[in-house]
Amino acid sequence: MFKTLLRTKTYETVSPKEAKKRLEENPDLLLLDVRTPEEYREIHIPGSKLIPLNELEQGIKRAVPDKNREILVYCLSGARAAAACSRLSAMGYARVGNMGGIRSWPYQTVNGR
Repeated sequence: MFKTLLRTKTYETVSPKEAKKRLEENPDLLLLDVRTPEEYREIHIPGSKLIPLNELEQGIKRAVPDKNREILVYCLSGARAAAACSRLSAMGYARVGNMGGIRSWPYQTVNGR
């Protein structure tokens, strides 16, 4: 007999409008970009921190030792952000939100570092 393990989503989905509101209200919130450095240089949301998905486990431990700090994650289209949110939740981060992709971000963006 095989047992099936169901993974439950342990993070929330956050709209761009809600994300902008939270960013304005909570200066301690971490806006996390999990794309590549090249993608980040091309365009990113002001104030975001780059930790590429393939470096997430080590990078987040250094950047966010407090596992109760709120983290909103984005990528280009949302797939890597969802993967990052799942990993962060599995690592014990309690306040994780997936804002999807920068493609759907209607507010200010910048380029460069």
